[in-house]
Formats: sequence, structure tokens, C-alpha cells
Amino acid sequence: MQDLTATGLEKKSNQELATKLNELLANYHIYYQNVRGFHWNIKGGNFFQLHAKFEELYTTALTRIDEIAERILTLGYTPLHSFSEYIVNSTIKETHNLTSDRDTVGTTIENLTFLLHLEREILKLADESNDEGTLSLISDDLNEIEKTFWMLNAFLNG
Repeated sequence: MQDLTATGLEKKSNQELATKLNELLANYHIYYQNVRGFHWNIKGGNFFQLHAKFEELYTTALTRIDEIAERILTLGYTPLHSFSEYIVNSTIKETHNLTSDRDTVGTTIENLTFLLHLEREILKLADESNDEGTLSLISDDLNEIEKTFWMLNAFLNG
């Protein structure tokens, strides 16, 4: 029993999950800021459509950020909480001065690709650890990201 947390999860895998969830949290913060900037700065014939879509994406991302941080706390760890930590721990990079529909949607697809890969890694770890809470959180988000990924690809290739 000494190798188990208060919630009954193995301590070693729990720590690995918390580390990966912090990596996801960092990536989500940079993704959030990117789509927030796209919302503010989009120009061109698809302005109204993409302005609204980017607002939807950053609003959803903000909710996911809170859920991920709360899951890290539930596992008994501290979520990252500074932008310097996010930048260091994120694979997704900050964007600067993107205003066209193709650039912003293309970059959003790239950012979502990073999130998808990372979430699949977390799913595998959570499954191996019998961590139903993390499995549920990530699988729900994964489904939404895949749908958004499909829609943005349809927009870009339409």
C-alpha cells in the first residue's frame, strides 16, 4: 500500500501522468494564446466566420486548461502556472503577426496535431495506470480536438 496514492493510484505512474499533464497544460496555454491572437487579428474575406470560430476555440481551450490543472491537483501535484514555464515546457510555439485565413487555420491545425499526439501518450499512460479520471478527461477532449481538426482541414482544403 505504500506505493499507492490516497486515491489508490500507483505513485510512480501518478508522477509520470502529472508530468505529462503539465506538458499538456503548457501546450494548451500557448495554443490558447495563439488562437486568441488569431481571433483578434484575422483579416480577409473569411473574417466573420473565422473570428467567431477562433473565439469558440479559445473559450473551449480556457475550459480545458482549468480541467487539466485541476486533474494535476487531484493527482497530488502542482500545475505549472507561469508563462515562462509554459514556453519552456511547450512543443507548440508562439505565433506572431498571422492575419490570413490560410496561415491562422494552418497553424491551428499544426497546434492541434501536437495536442493530439500528446493526449494519445497520456491516454496510454492513464490506461496502464488504471487512472479512469485522467482517461475520461483526455478521451473527451481528444474527441473534440479530432472533430475540430477535421473541420479546419475541410475549411483549408475546400
